Amino acid sequence: MKVSAAAVALAFALVLANFADQSHGALQEGFYKRKCNVDVEKIVSNIIIPLVGQKPWITPALLRMQFHDCFVNGCDASILLDGSSSEKTAIPNQSVRGYDVIDLVKAAIEKSCPGLVSCADVVVMATRDAVAASKGGWYSVQTGRRDGLVSLAKNVNLPGPSISVENSAAIFNSKGISIEDMVYLLGGHTVGVTHCSVIKNRLYNFNNTGSTDPTMQPALAFFLKLKCPQTSTVDNTVDLDQGGSSLVIVGEPTSEIVDNSFYKQIVFRRGVLGIDQALALNQLTKDTVNKVAFSSNDYFLTKFHQAMVKLGAVEVLTDTQGEIRKSCRAINKS
Repeated sequence: MKVSAAAVALAFALVLANFADQSHGALQEGFYKRKCNVDVEKIVSNIIIPLVGQKPWITPALLRMQFHDCFVNGCDASILLDGSSSEKTAIPNQSVRGYDVIDLVKAAIEKSCPGLVSCADVVVMATRDAVAASKGGWYSVQTGRRDGLVSLAKNVNLPGPSISVENSAAIFNSKGISIEDMVYLLGGHTVGVTHCSVIKNRLYNFNNTGSTDPTMQPALAFFLKLKCPQTSTVDNTVDLDQGGSSLVIVGEPTSEIVDNSFYKQIVFRRGVLGIDQALALNQLTKDTVNKVAFSSNDYFLTKFHQAMVKLGAVEVLTDTQGEIRKSCRAINKS
């Protein structure tokens, strides 16, 4: 049976059309290179990298912002929207910082490439550059997200600092993120702080026992109790990266550097948050923790970068979904 050239051409065209349909709307690296006459990612890095040098808190703030955004309705910048009942007002988000940083970057982009770059992409690009500025290495990110139209506090259901490994893994799995990548993403706790109110139960009344969490290294517990007196009315902050080993109290914290010291810390039972310490003790995660803790820092950074890219792809809006906001704080007026 002979097949005509026209039939072959038609079949080939159908294959190409089918392939195009499958890839249509997908995130990609360098999405804006064909859309803007300026280097959008360069605009972001030129702002973020110097800012982090002046204000190191920006890195953990943006890491937290991206996580809180992507785990509620996907990475659609819904956390940025203002409103009396928006995601910003939910209890887990009331301590999120960095909105003004995103506003600054978005305004600079709008001057050179108006109406084309989403706030959702700004969050991802800015977070990547903050990590790089904190000695965490640079990694390529995919862009092409669009901004969501809905932001409701009632939709916010984020894993808390005392959640079990099993329950945390279930939440991450529901977002398409493996338990190994969960471990790498929680390595973001190598920078930033928590408040004494969050950890006082571990220090003074673990599981209503009236005593300290037995999984916490005694030397660390002693130091944290100095920072967080039981009867204090001041809610002090505590570095999540306490550094050190089992033989010292304070060690050499690297709380402003994105590195694998977090994993060394929890191996020696120096985890500040309950979930962090549990990662090093639970059968589901301890092998991954040990691998990162006792491998090179470059090994961690590679795994962390890959996990951040996966986080940035959670339930994204693309193509004609959502919109490209003019202001990250409000949906566009019709």
